[in-house]
Amino acid sequence: MPNQDELIPIYLFLGFLESGKTKFIQETLEDRRFNKGEKTLLLVCEEGIEEFDISKMPKKNITVSVIEDKSDFTMENFTKLLKESGAERVVVEYNGMWTMDEFFKAMPDETTIAQVMCFVDATTFTNYNANMRSLVVDKFNNTEMVVFNRFDEKYDPNEFHKIVRGVSRRAEIVYEYADGRVAYDDIEDPLPFDVEADEITIEDKDFALWYRDIMDEPMKYDGKTMTFKALIAKNSKFPENTFAVGRHIMTCCVEDIQYCWLVAQYEGGNEPENKEWITVTGKISVQKHKLYRGKGPVLYVESFEKAEAPEQPVATFY
Repeated sequence: MPNQDELIPIYLFLGFLESGKTKFIQETLEDRRFNKGEKTLLLVCEEGIEEFDISKMPKKNITVSVIEDKSDFTMENFTKLLKESGAERVVVEYNGMWTMDEFFKAMPDETTIAQVMCFVDATTFTNYNANMRSLVVDKFNNTEMVVFNRFDEKYDPNEFHKIVRGVSRRAEIVYEYADGRVAYDDIEDPLPFDVEADEITIEDKDFALWYRDIMDEPMKYDGKTMTFKALIAKNSKFPENTFAVGRHIMTCCVEDIQYCWLVAQYEGGNEPENKEWITVTGKISVQKHKLYRGKGPVLYVESFEKAEAPEQPVATFY
């Protein structure tokens, strides 16, 4: 496995058909500040009305490859295209109907994600969000920036903002109007608890918001004492004195409910039972742990007591 400096960067552009991905990628590759001649694999996973025009790009060291059939989007094929192109970087126009999990599974070992942007046609977004909510959530959950293009004065930015923030607190939101104006979302989202306090109690209804926030910005909670209700999970492969504290969270629909957890360390002897509800208090330490891929928030448990399951056992963002 190559070290981080040797990995090939992937610039990933998400969005549904006719959302403006092709136009943005074309303009990016026409920009001399981005296109300085690096060998680039332009991987197109769906072909819309617009096509790429290499002749307009200042440097032509670009190999265009098209994969329209999801069954062909494999690590084997991706790796083959990388080697054949000799690419130093990859630009991907991803198919909006494919999940991000499918992309991550196909990523060659020698690559790394450098940037992720999601493009959305504001005129059709409400319809997509109503009918393909799980795919919208899938993209918003993995992007650094959501660009709503073809935005109109009649649209309320608050409505678009709420939908994005229901999935991600870290994604930057941009509104690009039909006349070319660009506005950056500056709507504040105060958390329903005092994140500045040294000791923070999380209400049952706020667990999903808190969990997303601590996973997005764990250092904000480093050294804080947290109290919350959690469902215990244990695994024989866990290290000694280690268990999981978390809740089942539903992002958009029943199909996407999953157990979301933190690593908990407890040296007090009698550990809580597997699948037992507890109210737990402990101090957060952001550190490397074998159960995380790198650093993550570890809860050093100070005390706990048995508790009744919340009225709504599955936490939500609403």
